[in-house]
Amino acid sequence: MWRTWRIAAASRVTTTTRRTFPIPIINKTSVPPPPLTTIGFHFQKSTSTLFPLLPALFLGCLSFAPVLAQEDISSTDSDGTDFRKLDETSVVSNIHTSKWRVFTDNARDLFLQGKLEDAERLFVGALEQAKQGFGIRDPHVASSCNNLAELYRVKKAFDKAEPLYLEAISILEASYGDEDIRVGAALHNLGQFYLVQKKVDEALTCYERALKIKRRALGEGHADYAETMYHLGKVLYLKGNAKDAEVLIKDSIRIIEEGGQAESLLCMRRLQYLVQIYINVGKFPDALNIQRKILHTMEMSKGWESLETVIAAESLALIILKSSGSLMEAKELLQRCLDSRRKLLPQDHIQIAANMLHMARVECLLYKKTSGDISEAAILIDNARDHLGNAIRIAQQTLDKFSKQGVTRNSYEVGRTDKHTQRTALLILLQALNALSKLEVTEADLRGSVEKDARLSKAENALLDCISAYRQFGKPMSLSDFAEIKGEYLSCLTHVYALLSNLKSNSSTQSKRPTLQEVLNEIKRVESGSSVSSSQKP
Repeated sequence: MWRTWRIAAASRVTTTTRRTFPIPIINKTSVPPPPLTTIGFHFQKSTSTLFPLLPALFLGCLSFAPVLAQEDISSTDSDGTDFRKLDETSVVSNIHTSKWRVFTDNARDLFLQGKLEDAERLFVGALEQAKQGFGIRDPHVASSCNNLAELYRVKKAFDKAEPLYLEAISILEASYGDEDIRVGAALHNLGQFYLVQKKVDEALTCYERALKIKRRALGEGHADYAETMYHLGKVLYLKGNAKDAEVLIKDSIRIIEEGGQAESLLCMRRLQYLVQIYINVGKFPDALNIQRKILHTMEMSKGWESLETVIAAESLALIILKSSGSLMEAKELLQRCLDSRRKLLPQDHIQIAANMLHMARVECLLYKKTSGDISEAAILIDNARDHLGNAIRIAQQTLDKFSKQGVTRNSYEVGRTDKHTQRTALLILLQALNALSKLEVTEADLRGSVEKDARLSKAENALLDCISAYRQFGKPMSLSDFAEIKGEYLSCLTHVYALLSNLKSNSSTQSKRPTLQEVLNEIKRVESGSSVSSSQKP
C-alpha cells in the first residue's frame, strides 16, 4: 500500500501552521540566502486556466476526449520552502555578492514577464557572481544553480537543466546534510524536472526521498509535505497504480483542507486532478460527486461572473454526458455557461465556440431519444445546426486572424497561449464540420426523398471543407501532427469515403470531389505519418 512511502513515526504532527524560514534583511555585512525555488514556486499560472477547458467532443457518439487543455504536470502548487536564516556574520558583502542579488532579482522579474532569453543571461551571470562572491560550494551557488535549472526546464533545455539540479543538491547535502529541508525542496524540484519528461522512475525516487525529508522536518500536517505527497500521487498514477495514487492525492487534499485551504485554488486544482483519475478509471459517481463539490465551492466563492466557475460547470456537464446522466441537466449547465461566457468574453472568443459545440452534441443526443415526433426532432436538429454554424464561424475567424498576423510576439507564455488557441480552433473547426456532415445525413433520412439529395450534397460540402481546413491551417501552423487533430481528420476522410461511395455522380461538388482512390491514399498517408505536397488531393 501507499504507506510504504511514508515513514513510521512515534507521533503524528497535526499542526497546520505553515512553517517558514525567514530571510534576514540585506545590510552591509551580510547577504541573505535566497529562496531555493525562486522561479519554480513563485511563477503561478493564470487562475483562468485552473480547470482544464474540456473540449469539443465527437458529436453523435459517447466519446469523451478532453483536448483543449490539460493540466500542466510541471506546474507547482505552493510557494515552496525558503532557506533557513544564515548567521549574519557568515558572509561578508562584496561586489560579487551585490551583483548576485541584483542579477537574481532582475532575472526573476524578466522570467515572470516571459522574457526568457534576457532572464537566462542574468541567471547565468548570477551563478558566476555567486561562485566568486560566496565560494563554489556555498548554498547561494546551489540556489543560483536551481534557478537556472528551472528556467532551462521551462525552455525544455533538459540537457542543460539536469546537471544544475544535481549540483544544487550536492552542495546542499554537503552544507546541511542529507536530511535537511533544503535538500528536500531541491529533490522536489528535480522530481518535477523528471516528471515533465515522463521519466517516472527517476521522479518517483526524488519524490519518495523528498517526502521522507519533509515529513521529518515539517510534520505530516504541513502544506509542503502535502504538496510532495500530491506529486508523488501523480507519479504513481502515471506508473499505472491508480489505487495508491488516489489515496495519496486524497490525503494531500485532506491536509490542506484541515489547514484552512478548502476553498483555495490550490485545493480546487488537486480535486480536479482527482476527478480526472476517476473519469479515466471509470468511477463516474465519484467523479460527479467531486465535480459537484468543486462547482459548489466556486459558486459560493466567485459566483457565475467568474470563468473558473463557468469551466467547473462545463466540466460537470461533460462528465454527466460521459456517464450517460441527465441530458437536460447537462443542457441547462451548458446554457448557463454560454450565458456567462457571453458576458465575460468577446463574442468571437474560442471558448464560446467550444461551448456551442458541446451544446450541439447535447441536442444530437436528445434527438436520438425522441420517439417518432418529427416536429420535435426537427427542432433539435435545427438547434444543433445553429450551434455548429456559430462554432464553425468563430473557429474559422480565429484561424484566419492568426494566419494573417503570423507569429509577432516573443514572449514565451504568450506564444504558447497562441499556439494552444490555434490548436483548439482547428480542432473545433474540424469537429464541427464533421458533425455538421453527420447532421445533414441524419436530416436526409428524416426528411425523406424530397430533400435527400440536397442534404447529402451539404454533407459532402462540410466534409470537403473539413479537409480543406486541415490542409490550409494544419501544416502552416504546425498543428497537423497533434494526435487529436490528426484523428479528427482521419475520421473526416473515413466519412468522405463512405459518403462518396453512395452519392450520385451529378452532385454539385463533383468538380472538387476527390476520387475514392485518392481518399484511400490520403488515409494511408496520414496513418503512416508521411508528408505530402499541399497541391495534392484530397
